[in-house]
Amino acid sequence: MTAGWRFAARLALLTLGVYALFAIVAVSLAIDLEPAQRVVVRQVLRERVPLLVLVALLLPFVLGGLLRWWTWAWPQAAERMAEEVALVHIVHPGHRVTLEGARPMRQLGDAINTFADAHARLRQQVQQRIDEANARLEEEKNRLAALMSQLSHSVLVCNREGRILLYNAQAARLLEGDAAPEGGAPVGLGRSVFGLIERSHVLHALDRVARRVEQQAEPPVARFVSARGDRLLRVQMAPVLDTAQEIGGFVLVLEDITRAVESDSRRAGLLRELTEGMRASVANLRAAIETMHQYPDMDAERRRRFTDVIRVEAQQLSRRIDAAVGAEAAAPGQPWPLEDMLCDDLVHALQRGIERRTGVTAARRDGGEPLWVSVDSHGLVEALARLVERLAHELPIRAVVIDTVPAGRFVRLAIGWSGPALAPGLLRRWEGEPSGPGAPTLEQVLARHGAEIWTQAERESGLARVCVELPTARPLAAPAPAPEGIGSRPVYYDFDLFHQPGQSPELDERPLAELTYTVFDTETTGLDPSDGDEIVAIGAVRIVNGRLLRQEAFDRLVRPRRAVRREAQRVHGITPEMLAEQPPIERVLPLFGRFAEDTVLVAHNAAFDMRFLQLAEAHTGVRFEQPVLDTLMLSALAHPGHPDVEHRLERIAARLGVALVGRHTALGDAIVTGEVFLKLLPLLAERGIRTLGQARAASQRTLYAKLDY
Repeated sequence: MTAGWRFAARLALLTLGVYALFAIVAVSLAIDLEPAQRVVVRQVLRERVPLLVLVALLLPFVLGGLLRWWTWAWPQAAERMAEEVALVHIVHPGHRVTLEGARPMRQLGDAINTFADAHARLRQQVQQRIDEANARLEEEKNRLAALMSQLSHSVLVCNREGRILLYNAQAARLLEGDAAPEGGAPVGLGRSVFGLIERSHVLHALDRVARRVEQQAEPPVARFVSARGDRLLRVQMAPVLDTAQEIGGFVLVLEDITRAVESDSRRAGLLRELTEGMRASVANLRAAIETMHQYPDMDAERRRRFTDVIRVEAQQLSRRIDAAVGAEAAAPGQPWPLEDMLCDDLVHALQRGIERRTGVTAARRDGGEPLWVSVDSHGLVEALARLVERLAHELPIRAVVIDTVPAGRFVRLAIGWSGPALAPGLLRRWEGEPSGPGAPTLEQVLARHGAEIWTQAERESGLARVCVELPTARPLAAPAPAPEGIGSRPVYYDFDLFHQPGQSPELDERPLAELTYTVFDTETTGLDPSDGDEIVAIGAVRIVNGRLLRQEAFDRLVRPRRAVRREAQRVHGITPEMLAEQPPIERVLPLFGRFAEDTVLVAHNAAFDMRFLQLAEAHTGVRFEQPVLDTLMLSALAHPGHPDVEHRLERIAARLGVALVGRHTALGDAIVTGEVFLKLLPLLAERGIRTLGQARAASQRTLYAKLDY
């Protein structure tokens, strides 16, 4: 029921009540009158019927005026005052209550403002002490920043779920450079590291680190190599332990080893070319020299022929050496970097991989002294787990025993079972099959290690095995101190994310304060998307852990297919000349989609912006299916007593104490909207709106939810 209908209903009830009161008084008086008096009263009333009818008709207007004054002076003024008091003590301490309504209400407002002034003075004193504590904390942060600036490697700090808490400039350059894969996820606080580095590699390393922490082994680190685009990254993982010595997160140190690997490949190719090319020449030289030595009395003509052979082969050998040294030989294949690893850790990872993938029980036969191997642990575990999966399907088997024994310069790893042996021909066929989509074959994994695989059977015991020989390594040494870096400072960090839960599909149950948001705004060629108007600019910032991250912004101009209307140019100032060399929406929108993925979208009057994004879907293929919150609707929920004009972005910003900077630019409006959104969250919580589901449900009940574009 609208305010007008409510007022009419109240006025009707009040008028009927007054009529009923007069009727009751008249009946009471009539009962007490004598018959003669009643005759006189009837005569008097009959003569004044027009006057009585006029009074009855005027009575609703008089009562309506009184009711309107009373509503404005008391209930409506009290409701507005309650909203403004909430602004003072929750969001905007500098705001003061407007003095309106009846005199007692104005006196109450003046008393509230006096109390607010006293509260502001106390708040200032408290803030001064907080600032002193923050200054000491900032000093500690600056020390951390100075320390990080000395690192030449790229650094990522993540929580247990893989959400990024810290990254330095080197990491952003390495992971977002030209060699990054097309469509790769950007680096940013709160984003998942699994969008940057292969998930299975990270989880495998994390499992090994957890085992070393459990064993109290030093140092509790793991290393692996992962490909990103056309680059090879060597990654070292170290745990971040909480007070209970549990893993609360991890640190990744990344190094681009692509050039080093390519250089090693070229050197290996040159060496192979030299050795293969010189073999024939050396053989000819040796044969000629040995013949001359055996027959010292040969005639001059034969000696000259053998001398010519020696000279020709020597010249040819010299030319081959010069050509090999000066040539840029193409690498026939990149040798995969291996890591030193304790056999116990490798077997533990293999046990988990086999049981997780196949359901086959994997046991470990206790060995003797600790053994170290040099392996690509992730690739080897995946390949051998796939081999056991095929064994279980072929033979079948239900349990295996893993054994490791030294074998000279190698460590022999054997997977045994009770039952028939595997046919060698079948093993050779399996070697050429990949362990999964996009994964290397067993043959390729073994080639990385220079290893061999074979089958064997023991007739007496009825046991069969698959054996692999892996190169031995020295025990893992502590990491060397990092060299001096290039001086960039890690200005992006938020350690409160250690306590954030993992991303959940049940977003509606998540508190608003815990979600990650992309606040965005668009500028367009006009105001009518159904008439062909298009986007000419998109600006966005991210909110992570209740903080607006201005350094993680998206700001792009877009070349439209139609001209920008003059009235739109007067608003946002974007001219056709500014757009002539800009990319079209087909290139910009996919970039914005990746920037906003895994977040909740926020905009002011979001229906307008979302309509333009939906119309662009047909020719870009980009869909925005994540939840959307609208600060226009949220303001109406937080301040239902304010008229419609008070829910414009500039009015909300002024009411909440948000400075207007860069108004009517896409990025500027996005920043203002983000600041407004953060100010609205505690006001919504006061009204019981704390989760995403509650905010969306309440927004749908507002009048603005019916707007259509």
